[in-house]
Amino acid sequence: MEGGGKTITLVARKACFGLPTACPSCLPVYVFLKLTGLPFFFNYNLTYPDSDQIPYVETDECNVAYDNENGGVIETLKKDGIVDLDTGLDDIPEWISIKAMITSWLADAVLYELWVGSDGTSAYKIYYSDLPWPISKFLYYKQVNLAKQLLGITKENAVRREKEIYSKATKAYEALSARLGEDLYLFESRPTSLDALLLGHVLFTLHALPETSNLRSKLLTHTNLVKSAESFMTNYVVTSDSSSGLQPGDPLSSGSQSQSHQSTSASGRGSSNWRSNPRSKPKREKTEEEKTFRRRAKYFLVTQLAAVLIFLSLFGGSDNVDMEVDNDDDGSIYG
Repeated sequence: MEGGGKTITLVARKACFGLPTACPSCLPVYVFLKLTGLPFFFNYNLTYPDSDQIPYVETDECNVAYDNENGGVIETLKKDGIVDLDTGLDDIPEWISIKAMITSWLADAVLYELWVGSDGTSAYKIYYSDLPWPISKFLYYKQVNLAKQLLGITKENAVRREKEIYSKATKAYEALSARLGEDLYLFESRPTSLDALLLGHVLFTLHALPETSNLRSKLLTHTNLVKSAESFMTNYVVTSDSSSGLQPGDPLSSGSQSQSHQSTSASGRGSSNWRSNPRSKPKREKTEEEKTFRRRAKYFLVTQLAAVLIFLSLFGGSDNVDMEVDNDDDGSIYG
């Protein structure tokens, strides 16, 4: 494992549901950095809810690892020699098959539950609760349609695809539970990036999905997976009774008050936990990647505003819009 005294900053979506970040893409990166034991700062980006570049990690050398580039943040950190937990493991067949189950079968199940198989309440809290209502409504339906396209769901095959998605998730849980057994980690009694991916999924499913979730109920039958997530919360995440958001009976509520590794800077500038405000950083010259990201962000705001105005101008005068939306198979939220 490297590190080299680099200052690392993780930028993710906001905390909710008692999690340091409730974004299913951000949470595994947070878990990965915690498992490395390296100090890092943790900031939130609330401005661009559907940006595929979030999460991203910055280092003090002005390098930025975006989620939509080079295989994602964790893979970029490994390739750049910043930190690697998988030395000697990531080429073996079993490693490849387990990674495929987590990043494909379980990821598809979360995508389905978040955008298609629920009323959208969790998605709203994670991504859109800080946006004006018309914009959040528009972006939600846009993401629902995108999720259906990614999952290959149509009106004709919706029932069949739902069964396939849950069947694969069930098989994945069974295989992962058997692989983990009574151990803390999946391979060689040491944490790896696969543990981060799995823990991130388990924590998200238990916390962010509603109690009526089919995926959540299937996960709860595998107690060793739940216990591994509980152990991570106990040892690595700072929470408190007043701000953790854990409810009585929550499978992660036991022993979640202590933490063995805090996200502190190497120079001793204090701790950064998931309740703190983003730290102020000394000004530096922006990299080309950052300039491109900010430029795209401006275009994003302009295009989304224009789309909302067009949406309102087309449908604002109709008295039957709500009825049509309710009858559409996308569902309706925030009504």
